[in-house]
Amino acid sequence: MTKSHNYFTSSIGKKQIMALTGFGLVGFTMAHLLGNLLIFLGADAFNMYAYTLTSNPLIYVAEAGLVAMFVLHLVLAVFLKIENSSARPQAYYVKKKTGRGETFASVTMPYTGLVILVFIVLHLMNFKYGTHYTTMIDGLEVRDIFRTVVEYFANPLYVAWYVFAMIALGIHTSHGFQSMFQSWGVNHPKYTPTIHFVSLAYGLTVASGFSILAIYCHLLN
Repeated sequence: MTKSHNYFTSSIGKKQIMALTGFGLVGFTMAHLLGNLLIFLGADAFNMYAYTLTSNPLIYVAEAGLVAMFVLHLVLAVFLKIENSSARPQAYYVKKKTGRGETFASVTMPYTGLVILVFIVLHLMNFKYGTHYTTMIDGLEVRDIFRTVVEYFANPLYVAWYVFAMIALGIHTSHGFQSMFQSWGVNHPKYTPTIHFVSLAYGLTVASGFSILAIYCHLLN
């Protein structure tokens, strides 16, 4: 029990658990993007996709697990940030002098994380709990989420906010992806360049993929 307790309360343990929850959220984000690409196939395809997901009883289990991962990831990030700040009372000086390979993505992780948090709250309000339309597909009444999405992106300011948030998401996840491997000790000259490349590619895919969808929906108006 003591060893287990020490692991979960240690900095390494928190980082590794945060890495695992981050990996789960990264997987969800990509799956969400792939599902949203059905928008390009038209209203019926996208609405049936959404109906298939929401009508499955297991969706509640999946949502509960997703919320748990997100909350745990957020809480651990806050704790680690506080611990790091407490351990380095002169952080501003150290940051300026050490030159430990800090990047824009690593330095802005707390800020991009905050943008993502605000985005998720607004996203749920505007889409999951947003305007509810219905439509008929092959005699089945389903929610017309396609119409809700297209109407939302009719406002160019909403498109701009969405693109900004997706850029933040791409930056955050690209750094988080490679940091996940470092947290678990996967840091080898043979594999690290590939991990960095995949991380960057993932971030660019997420940011550009979601942004293009928003712009496309705007053009449909």
